[in-house]
Amino acid sequence: MAEHDGGPSARKLEEGRLLKELEAIHRTRHETLLHGSDDALVTHTQRMNELEHEYVRRHPHRAQTAGRTRTGARARTSAEQEKPDGT
Repeated sequence: MAEHDGGPSARKLEEGRLLKELEAIHRTRHETLLHGSDDALVTHTQRMNELEHEYVRRHPHRAQTAGRTRTGARARTSAEQEKPDGT
């Protein structure tokens, strides 16, 4: 993404700035989805993808929470369905 289109290139951001950009874009995502123009949503999505891909590129071995994987989610869903009282 060019700098004038949606901010500086994610690859050029220092680590702290990359994290701040990610926090900001995730904070504004829902509002953009619900109330932004089609162009705003496309731009937001492109920038979010750029930032997320850069984060994953820099941190390929980042810690992953078991419950956030497909296997963990399936196990959580199965356990919830097995509870007789629904709690």
